[in-house]
Amino acid sequence: MFASAELRAALEAAASDAAGAFRIERATPAAGGCIHRSYILEGSGRRFFAKINDRSQLDNFAAEADGLRALAAAGARVPSPLRSGSTEKEAFLLMEHLDLRANGDYAALGSALAAVHSNRGEHYGWTRGNYIGATPQTNLSSSSWTDFWRDARLVPQLDLAGRNGLGGALLKKGEKLLAALPQLLAGHAPAPSLLHGDLWGGNAAFLADGSPVLFDPAVYFGDREADLAMTELFGGFPKAFYAAYREAAPLDAGYATRKDLYNLYHVLNHANLFGGGYAAQAERMVERLLAEVG
Repeated sequence: MFASAELRAALEAAASDAAGAFRIERATPAAGGCIHRSYILEGSGRRFFAKINDRSQLDNFAAEADGLRALAAAGARVPSPLRSGSTEKEAFLLMEHLDLRANGDYAALGSALAAVHSNRGEHYGWTRGNYIGATPQTNLSSSSWTDFWRDARLVPQLDLAGRNGLGGALLKKGEKLLAALPQLLAGHAPAPSLLHGDLWGGNAAFLADGSPVLFDPAVYFGDREADLAMTELFGGFPKAFYAAYREAAPLDAGYATRKDLYNLYHVLNHANLFGGGYAAQAERMVERLLAEVG
C-alpha cells in the first residue's frame, strides 16, 4: 500500500489529530496529477484524501494548503486541508475527501470564480512563494503589474529555459518580449485580484449536486484575466462558464492579446517540466506578441 509502515502511522496520526481516532483499513490509489501520488484512505467509517511524495516536497504541500485556505476564505468550495507532515523519507498532505465528478454546473463555476476574483489585495504577489506544478513560483510584492509579470513570471521561466537548453532563438525572442512588455500592457492597470493561479480543466470539478469545487491552486494577487486565460489554454470550459463570469465581471478591451501573454507563462513552464513541443509553441506565442508591437 505505502512505501513504509512509518508513513502509514504518520497518516493515521494526522487523521486522528484532525478528526478523531482513525485507522487505515483501505487505501485506494486516486487518478489524476503527474507530480504526487494520491490515495483515498478509508477506515473507522470515514474517508480522507492524501497526497504523498518525497520529503523534499513538504513545502509544496504547505503551499498548496495555504492556497486552499485562501480560496476557502474567499468563498470557494475546496477540499479542506487538514494536516501536512513528513516522515524521514516522505511528505504528505491530508485533506477532506470529496466525491467529485467531471461535469456539473459550469455557470455556477463561472460565478464562483468571479466572486473569488472580487477579493483584492494591496499589491500584486503573495505572502509566500509557492509552486506552479513542480516549479517554484516567485511571488514578490509589486505595485506594478508590468514589473510583476516580467520579474516574477516570465524572467524565471526564461532563465530556467536557458538552464534547460531549450534553445537560443526562444531566449533571444523572449528578451525582446520582456523589453516590449510596457507597450503590450500600456494603459492596463488591473486590480490585484485573488487568483487560483493554475486553473485548467483538471483543477476544477463538481459535487453530486453540480456545485463547483476548486483545488490544486497556485494562488497570488494578480490580473484576473490570467485565470480566465488559462481556462482557455487546454481546450477551454463550456460557454456557460464564460457567460456567467462575464455577466458578473466583464473583461476589459485587449484581453485577446493579453491572453497569449499570460498563457505564455504556463506554456514555458510546461516546456521546462515536460519538454516535447512546448518550447516551439512558446516561441510561436512570443512571435505573435512581438508582432502586436511591430
